[in-house]
Amino acid sequence: MRKYFITGLLILVPLAITLWVLNLIISTMDQSLLLLPARWQPEAVLGFRFPGLGTLLTLLIIFFTGLLTRNFIGKKLVIAWEMLLNRIPVVRSIYSSVKQVSDTLFSSSGNAFRKALLVQYPREGSWTIAFLTGTPGGDVRNHLVGDYVSVYVPTTPNPTSGFFLMVPRADAIELNMSVDEALKYIVSMGVVTPEHVAAAAGARNKPQPEPTRT
Repeated sequence: MRKYFITGLLILVPLAITLWVLNLIISTMDQSLLLLPARWQPEAVLGFRFPGLGTLLTLLIIFFTGLLTRNFIGKKLVIAWEMLLNRIPVVRSIYSSVKQVSDTLFSSSGNAFRKALLVQYPREGSWTIAFLTGTPGGDVRNHLVGDYVSVYVPTTPNPTSGFFLMVPRADAIELNMSVDEALKYIVSMGVVTPEHVAAAAGARNKPQPEPTRT
């Protein structure tokens, strides 16, 4: 009975967590329906609530915003909008900080979270997986002797919290795995091993056949 119970948990727990995350995302994105006038909302038009319409509306808003800002006029509007926000004292500091972080993380030309590294943390001889976020800048760079890199060390099993470290580049080992594979490895606490890495390790450990003698 215990084996059956554990087997059921292994099947239902990932499914329940996946559905919970999807429900959280869809419920949050459905809040975009509040932007519509009351008489245009689905409950007023259809007579009942239709889950997912807000998600579709949010995706359309994101898509058309990106489409409009790719041309010359759209870029000018974005510049004017940012100049307006930069004139508001409190909004200026929040918007500029968030924009710098988002540009670094989501820009295709950025290097943040593009590489998985192996670093020693929290002490020498203890290793963990980290993600490259860049190089130290500002006055911090003036106080560091040598070549350093900035890394983010996520916690397990919740990688959204973690620690920001600056370590010597020579002490950071670049891993042969993608960021997605490294995240799965961290969230699973080392249980889910990347397939190609496991296959390579298995090939190395596989005993070689003895050569035939003639």
